[in-house]
Amino acid sequence: MAGYARAIPDEESLDSGNRIQPFATTPMQVPGFIQAETLENAEGKKQNRSREILGLEDLFSLTVWRASVAELLGTAVLVFALDTIVISTIQTGTTMPNLILSTLAAITITILLLATFPISGGHINPIITFAAFLTGLISLSKAFIYILAQCVGAIFCALALKAVVNSEIEKTFSLGGCTLTVVAPGPHGPTVTGLETSQALWLEIICGFVLLFASVGMAFDHRQAKGIGRVSVFIIVGIVIGLLVFVSTTVTATIGYAGAGLNPARCLGPAIVRGSHLWNGHWVFWVGPAIACVAFAVYTRIIPRHHAHTMFIIEMFESIYTL
Repeated sequence: MAGYARAIPDEESLDSGNRIQPFATTPMQVPGFIQAETLENAEGKKQNRSREILGLEDLFSLTVWRASVAELLGTAVLVFALDTIVISTIQTGTTMPNLILSTLAAITITILLLATFPISGGHINPIITFAAFLTGLISLSKAFIYILAQCVGAIFCALALKAVVNSEIEKTFSLGGCTLTVVAPGPHGPTVTGLETSQALWLEIICGFVLLFASVGMAFDHRQAKGIGRVSVFIIVGIVIGLLVFVSTTVTATIGYAGAGLNPARCLGPAIVRGSHLWNGHWVFWVGPAIACVAFAVYTRIIPRHHAHTMFIIEMFESIYTL
């Protein structure tokens, strides 16, 4: 009987086929609605990404414009210091002017990076700013404001240098500007001496990429910068720039060529104030670094930032510094 009773359905089970079932808690999705919603989200992400890249709000940001003042002053002091170092080391007739120049340049750059970093990030160089934009660290508007400030600072520096040196030094050293060639007197009349444009372009590309790869890349990487310390990063940046100055003025030493620019703003200031032959091949000091920045941005996209063993080393450094 018990088995038979279990076989008889109850009254509720008999009526279950005709009863109205409750709605599910999750409404049924319509395929067309899902596709439209997905497209709408993708379009919204594209618009947000475009706004982030352009950063038009930075054009009206008082904070960004205040930071650009630090870039203006920092670049002006940097260019003034480097140009006076170039003039003084050559004027004093030292036996190794290139070594002294590169050493003083490294010290000067390190000090100025420490002074401007808390305010503006310590760019003081269009190469750094353009690379920061291409790697997504700053917006296009902020990059434009910074580079404009850096160029204005370099122009102010050239005007100040013109005011404090005599005409003979201004003519001899071209206000410390960037030159590829000069016209020098020869046995059969004036001759043009210097470095070929193609050679100078390659030198700008190589030196610019080495600068970004060997030093600035650490500053862009927050984990690595935190692991070794900001001061250490700035010292490394200064040393790398000093080495590049030494190499570019020694290995390719030739009368008329002033070495790798490594800072387009530094080349622009004297060219505007002094003019003349400083405009000959001036585009090299902009195009070369720009190509180096693009190459560095591509490198950061295709190469992973950290591997397993480097992650362990960085975390070890962080644990040591936090003790």
